[in-house]
Amino acid sequence: MRCNHFLLTTLGSLGDLHPYIAVGIGLRDRGHTVTVATSEIYRAKVEGEGLRFAAIRPDLGLLLEDKEVMRQLFHPRNGTEYVVRKLCLPWIEQTFEDTVAAAREADLILGHPIAFATPTVAEYLKKPWVSIALQPSIFISAFDPPAISGAPLLTRFLNLGPGAARCFFKLVLMVARRWGTPLNDQRARLGMQALSNPLMFGAGSPWGTQAWFSRVLAQPQSDWPDSTAITGFPFYDKLEPGQGLSPELARFLDDGPPPVVFTLGSSAVFDAGKFFAESLAAVSATGQRAVLLIGRDPRNVPTTAVPSTVLIAQYAPYSELLPRAAATIHQGGVGTTAQALRSGKPMIVVPWSHDQPDNARRVARLGAGRVIPRSRYRADRLARELKLLLASEVSAAASRAAAKAMSSEDGVAAACAGLEAILNGSRR
Repeated sequence: MRCNHFLLTTLGSLGDLHPYIAVGIGLRDRGHTVTVATSEIYRAKVEGEGLRFAAIRPDLGLLLEDKEVMRQLFHPRNGTEYVVRKLCLPWIEQTFEDTVAAAREADLILGHPIAFATPTVAEYLKKPWVSIALQPSIFISAFDPPAISGAPLLTRFLNLGPGAARCFFKLVLMVARRWGTPLNDQRARLGMQALSNPLMFGAGSPWGTQAWFSRVLAQPQSDWPDSTAITGFPFYDKLEPGQGLSPELARFLDDGPPPVVFTLGSSAVFDAGKFFAESLAAVSATGQRAVLLIGRDPRNVPTTAVPSTVLIAQYAPYSELLPRAAATIHQGGVGTTAQALRSGKPMIVVPWSHDQPDNARRVARLGAGRVIPRSRYRADRLARELKLLLASEVSAAASRAAAKAMSSEDGVAAACAGLEAILNGSRR
């Protein structure tokens, strides 16, 4: 088999990076050269897995600890606009320059929904590229419309039928076209034709689209981009290459019944608010064993006494922790949701913003979990919801069924085989 060079471009948090590392390792093990182009802050992590690294601006990883940035990033209604218009598009020229430099030797380029320069780079260099969807909400389908963050009434309107959804999506496309003006300005400077929908162009490559999630979460729809292949989730969850459970956490798990795990992923944890305080109050009152993954933000360190039934940790690999939990309470990021589904244990989702309300809705639709709005996350409600969840055989059975269905998927192998086929097809 011929050795090819794949360039994987991604921007964002660990939830955006980890699937690309998983697929990169898979391609590497199949004999290919792999470069991951992302924020400089992730260089050591990428190179530690034996993959090539290329830095592309902006370095979004550095912004995760900026309190004001995180507050605006996770605003339930305006967070997505902030990411697109304030964090990404002002850097479009630098992102383009960095991606061009990384892509010159690549045979195939993989995009990311907010790596907006990638399709233009591929067109500029006349190279094939593949669009990647990490979550179902990327596809604004009239037949399976996404839940809209911060707009529950609008979500109910979309569920009236495909006609209602199409009317709303026309408005969405008009807004997206206006937001994407900086990208078309960059194309004009390069002498390239303007795109009618510059931001949405990256969601459907003519060479193909891979949906890096499970059919458990969403089924293909007739209005998805042509040649979309659902691969299953590509899993990777090491904070550092080779790192597993800490000895302290392993002992805690061994010393008693399965705990409830509380986590906000790798980015919402920097805008946790009272999540961990309310969580600790609930499990302290009920005596439930628990693990709180509080991240590196010192604001998340408990200010009250922590009972011996609760362990506080910064991070743990979900693939090793969640199968040993009684349930998981999390923010609904697609990576965390995937790991919770794979664990076969029920969950409570407390969505912050972006795709998270949609992921939460899909979990509830499966019967594998319950949803608590962020604004209503209080110790007393959590205690009630947790009691109902842990007593529900329906939720337990649905969680086991989801895990069983996902066990037949190999997201990395399917993605790698599909990418090789796309590349070979583009050459023909």
